[in-house]
Amino acid sequence: MPRSPLARKEAGLAYALLLPALAVVLSIVLLPVLANFWISFKAVELSDLRPPKPIVKLQLRQWPKNHGDPLVIRYSLRNSSQKLPVNNILSRQKLPAGMLVQELDSRCVFSNNELRCEFDHWPAGYREKIQNVFITDDTFTTSKKTFKQSNIEISGEAENILTSFQFTLKNYIKIFTNPEFFFVLKTTFLYTLLGTLGSLFLGLFAAQLLNQHFAGRGFLRGLFLFPYVSPVIAVAFTWVLLLDPFSGTLNTMLVKTGFLSEPLNLFGQRSVMLNLFGFEVQFPLALSTVIAFESWRYFPLAFLFILARLQSIPNELYEAAKMDGASPMQQFRFITLPQITGILSVMFLLRFIWTFNKFDDIFLLTGGNAGTRTLTVDVYEQGFALADLGAGSAVAVIIFALLSLFMILYFRFLPQGEEESNA
Repeated sequence: MPRSPLARKEAGLAYALLLPALAVVLSIVLLPVLANFWISFKAVELSDLRPPKPIVKLQLRQWPKNHGDPLVIRYSLRNSSQKLPVNNILSRQKLPAGMLVQELDSRCVFSNNELRCEFDHWPAGYREKIQNVFITDDTFTTSKKTFKQSNIEISGEAENILTSFQFTLKNYIKIFTNPEFFFVLKTTFLYTLLGTLGSLFLGLFAAQLLNQHFAGRGFLRGLFLFPYVSPVIAVAFTWVLLLDPFSGTLNTMLVKTGFLSEPLNLFGQRSVMLNLFGFEVQFPLALSTVIAFESWRYFPLAFLFILARLQSIPNELYEAAKMDGASPMQQFRFITLPQITGILSVMFLLRFIWTFNKFDDIFLLTGGNAGTRTLTVDVYEQGFALADLGAGSAVAVIIFALLSLFMILYFRFLPQGEEESNA
């Protein structure tokens, strides 16, 4: 049914009122994304953040003791970039009175007490020393210290690799041809999926427990929020200290009770061999510990959402089920679970995105070592540890593409499932 002219005007006014807020949000969200895309197609290192510039340093080779003695000046010329050239370089220096030219470099001119040197092209990594010789007369009264402090103005034209329109696929080729990348990708999905499911499971378990009526329930609900509201650096180092293989409480208890013959380096040991039903299985020890930390730290968020949804379920449904002889498991399966499916799916999406982008937890616990390196840690390693900003941005773009694909699939299929359930 077509809308009336008044409805169309109201809709236009609503969009006009929302436009400033949308512009701010889009600029905050889209500009960093576009910058990552731009840099990912460039061979940029940390040193390239500063554009190339010409550098001139003055050295006094000989200082006149008497009038008529020569004054020898040497200039050290250098291009600051090892990759890009600098063109049309102009150096200007105002010299004190009482100096007469004896010998000048062919690219320099001395006029009105100003030394002017012009250079057409300095290639990448360019270094050169030039020397100019002057004779001083009786009007030259400048001290050596003052002369050394004289200002040299220098300018040049150089291409900035960040703003140029030269693009390359080297970063993506480097990433996808590195066998370690696919191991990092696999680790990221394992960490994200298991960490998300673990936090949801613990949150559901805690919500079921604290949905009952008993003394001290309010205190326990507040206590369960402790892992989420505590500073990440505090809880991370607490776990590191508790699980330390030499002085940690957990390892000491397990060794003392005879459960372990020797301590386990839970954050530093990549894997451990386990004998399960007669088969030796290589168990990822450090990764499992990091996943356990992720599940423990973020289950309170799921706990809050699930508990709020549980409290909105009418109690009459459970009373009717009890009268029909339904067991607690049947009540959970046929009443509770269908009622909380929506909030579980939303929490899964949010936690999956947040865990996929998580950096600080793994970096504080293991630094990405012992098989716990994820894509976000790889962005840091490529961009800052290896000083390769282009490769780091390429990994960031891959993260953005994977999360975008996941959200598209989620929003594509979730509404259909909700419509069918409501029907």
